[in-house]
Amino acid sequence: MLAFDSSATPPTTDIETKKPSRGHESYIALVWRRLRRSWTGMAGLVLVVLLILMAIFADFFAPMDPKATDVGFAPPQVMSFHDKDGNFVFQPRVYALSDSEELDPVTFQPIVGMDYDNPRLLGFFVKGADYRLFGLIPANRHFFGSTDGQPVHFLGTDKFGRDVLSRAIIGSRISLTIALTVVFIVTVIGTTVGMVSGYFGGTFDVWLQRFVDLVLAFPQLPLYLALTSLIPVTAPTNVFLAFVIAVMSALGWAQMSREVRGKTLALARIDYVRAAMAVGATDTRIIMQHIFPNVMSHVIVAVTLHIPSVVLLESFLGFLGFAVKPPLISWGLMLQDTATYSVIGSYPWILAPVGFVLATVFAFNALGDGLRDAVDPY
Repeated sequence: MLAFDSSATPPTTDIETKKPSRGHESYIALVWRRLRRSWTGMAGLVLVVLLILMAIFADFFAPMDPKATDVGFAPPQVMSFHDKDGNFVFQPRVYALSDSEELDPVTFQPIVGMDYDNPRLLGFFVKGADYRLFGLIPANRHFFGSTDGQPVHFLGTDKFGRDVLSRAIIGSRISLTIALTVVFIVTVIGTTVGMVSGYFGGTFDVWLQRFVDLVLAFPQLPLYLALTSLIPVTAPTNVFLAFVIAVMSALGWAQMSREVRGKTLALARIDYVRAAMAVGATDTRIIMQHIFPNVMSHVIVAVTLHIPSVVLLESFLGFLGFAVKPPLISWGLMLQDTATYSVIGSYPWILAPVGFVLATVFAFNALGDGLRDAVDPY
């Protein structure tokens, strides 16, 4: 007979017990994980962050004083890593244009060329024009510029000799402030009106939506031009800017309210909302606790997609002279110099603000597309 050894260990199996999960993933973490998979969404997020930082610290990133004048319509100065003999150097530099002793055989004007004998060395965190950081702290350090404080025009100058790059960076502050302020007001009014209208319904919803239809039926461009023309030219800049923001907000909330109303109509028929009504929850509690969190995903995406349209509208109105008045600086106001084709053909660098507008529109559109896919992947 075979002996049975009771001390023997029982045979092991290949089946392993599963470790318990660490917990459910939050909704914000889930959206962030989905957003990171979209390279366009991440590129838009990075650009948006850079644009906001540029607008906040515009005086620091601007290489020159935007009001300082130099040679009118001076071409952009190209950064070089070579000295006058063609040897490679580590410190970048630019060469200013100067008149040579040679004359043009046709016009008998001095031939303009690079002044290789007097290079302007470039560096980071250099001293330059004085400014006040956040309007309070006096400073004179700039992110990039000439080490000796001499003027450098990376994107050339306008007709008054003002640096285009510095004005475009400073102008981002006004353009983005208008866009973000208008979108904030539009979002608050549109979301509130849309949720209230969709939740209560009935006769109140019918009459409120007829008013929304009336606002949407207005031809916006003629109304913008008519309303902004009511402000006299001698009015303070703050009053004019506030009036422009108010007009844009008054005509922009209707579309947002219509979209939020559609989402609210669908949410008001869901079981947990009906259960909250059955147990006697107040209308305010139902709207704020059950409907508002569920429409926020749509609102966030709508905001990122609405900001580019406001930036384009401000640039267009500024080009026509109906948005921002001097001494304020905005991208649309800078584009007034491109009103004639001859100027564009001779001095194409004054179109540089268009690049900033395109970058802003792409950044927010890319971020909006990425958020839309992350919030609702289906």
